[in-house]
Amino acid sequence: MFDLDYDRLRATPVASEPFAHIVVPFFVPEAALAGVFADLPRMAKRGSFPIGSLSLGARAGALVDELTGPRFRAAIAEKFALDLKDAPTMITLRGQSTERDGQIHCDSTAKRVTVLLYLNPEGEAWGAHDGCLRLLRSRDLEDFAVEVPPVNGTLLVFPNSAEAWHGHKTFIGQRYVVQLNYMTDSAAARSELRRHRLSAFVKRLTAAA
Repeated sequence: MFDLDYDRLRATPVASEPFAHIVVPFFVPEAALAGVFADLPRMAKRGSFPIGSLSLGARAGALVDELTGPRFRAAIAEKFALDLKDAPTMITLRGQSTERDGQIHCDSTAKRVTVLLYLNPEGEAWGAHDGCLRLLRSRDLEDFAVEVPPVNGTLLVFPNSAEAWHGHKTFIGQRYVVQLNYMTDSAAARSELRRHRLSAFVKRLTAAA
């Protein structure tokens, strides 16, 4: 069992601007974050990799188990007044950001809820706002209501919608984020996972060439 800060999560109100969301800094307690970070795989390629295709250390693995377990699911369902009891999940890890990342988008309609957990240590790079996710009022990156630095075990959660625009300024380098999605149905989850697995397989072939 991994001890996330559920008290902090419960105490955080749902914000409505620019769309419903919560931001919970230090959801991964500060004392545990360095150990989790040390247990993450070193990732040289961009893209989202299914957790099952990666080798995680014990502390990072315990974190993933907690995120995919019933306690976290119930907390998110309660926070947003959603029925997520039977919602299938998809969980991936990103470890590298390139000039191709951060483009403004809404998530796939196959995803009911998006959960992002940022595991990077605080540093100078994020102070320049590069790689900090912006929740947008429109398709303009400067028209943002909230900016979330990808550090310190910060949790960001939002239900998907046609207006949930988000993106970030270009950042090139190491940028770890766990993405968990509660999906609309099992077929959608399987389709998304197949796409990520194929992408991960191609990246491994390219790295070995």
